[in-house]
Parts: sequence; C-alpha cells; structure tokens
Amino acid sequence: MSVYVDDLQVWPNARGIFRAGSCHMAADTLEELHEMARKIGMKRDWFQLGKGRHPHYDLVKSRRDRAVALGAKEVTGRDLIMMWRAQREAEQMKPAT
Repeated sequence: MSVYVDDLQVWPNARGIFRAGSCHMAADTLEELHEMARKIGMKRDWFQLGKGRHPHYDLVKSRRDRAVALGAKEVTGRDLIMMWRAQREAEQMKPAT
C-alpha cells in the first residue's frame, strides 16, 4: 500500500498559500492517506471528498516535500488520475452486500 503525491503545479487562479503551487496527495487506502496527512501536519478538515471527487488533500511545496521524505511516491498528475480511475472501477466491481 502507498501514498502518492503528484507534480507541483502553479494555477493562475490560485489564492493564498496555493499561489506558489500545489499538488494532490492520495493513497491506496483512506487510513494511509489520513495517517500521512497527520504526519505532515494537515488538518482533517482539509481532506477533500465530494460528489464526483476522489479522496485527497491539496499540498503546498513544503508539505509535499515532507510527504516524500516520509515515503510518499512521486507520480505524475496523469498517473494519479489513472490510479483514481482504477480505484473507482474496483469499487464498482465489488458485489453489493
């Protein structure tokens, strides 16, 4: 099981601390994601999961660097999208209980 961070990107409409760039942190399981978030000083309130969205945290460069130092795997944004897609498909394949 793993935690992943994608490439740091600067978005033209970003505000506040995100103006210098941000990325996404995701994981194979929610437990791993929240544990890494705790280790790098993220608040649980910053967790993002909404309708049609994938579970993740948005990170600034300093937190991305800390996550990588603690073992997060660096991936491209495209890689992360493919992982989210595979997770969604796996969930859809599970039998209803």
